[in-house]
Amino acid sequence: DVDYLIVAGAGSGGYNNKGGQGGGGGGAGGVLTGTGVTVTAGTYTITVGQAQHMQGDDGEDSVALSVTATGGGAGKDSSGGQSGGSGGGAGTSVSGGSGTAGQGNDGGAGADYGGFVKAGGGGGGKGAVGQAANTYEFGGDGGAGAAGFYGITASTVGYAGGGAGGGATTDGDGGSYGGGGDGDEYPNYGVPNTGSGGSFWRTGNPTPAGWGAAGIVLIRYDTGLT
Repeated sequence: DVDYLIVAGAGSGGYNNKGGQGGGGGGAGGVLTGTGVTVTAGTYTITVGQAQHMQGDDGEDSVALSVTATGGGAGKDSSGGQSGGSGGGAGTSVSGGSGTAGQGNDGGAGADYGGFVKAGGGGGGKGAVGQAANTYEFGGDGGAGAAGFYGITASTVGYAGGGAGGGATTDGDGGSYGGGGDGDEYPNYGVPNTGSGGSFWRTGNPTPAGWGAAGIVLIRYDTGLT
């Protein structure tokens, strides 16, 4: 029998090069776990959802043992966030993307002023929804990630934090365990192989927003050795 932890790739953050504009943070990749799963000896194909390197891209699914964790939804700059494992933050005054039941949480809603000056919600994380933008000025925080899977105590103890949303004046913070943070001066990426969302990025140059991090697949089994 085996135990598994499957984390999908995360969505990237939104991007906007116009002054006074914000956007949504990327949603974390979906997280699924299992214990005591019976497998037979043989060769298995494992797919790890990869990082997303362009603004507005959804994360890729991770697949192992016929179980699929859904990629995180992208944050957006002027529309609702994408749905996914966890939903991306919205970039205007509509709802964030929806998370997948049992895998993650919803992204936060955005806000605007007069239809022009906008703020984005945070991307959803495994442990919590992304926070909504607090008026058009303040971007929402990314949703918290989660830890404690099977007593893992390596350097990466938690996974799947949501990316920060951006506001007209102040950006949010990334979700715990890897979510990309404040993207005012440069993009913040999700921590590699945590399935955490990238931040919104505001700049005068057409450069990609914060990347969503690649996911990971961990499988544990008893070798029978003592």
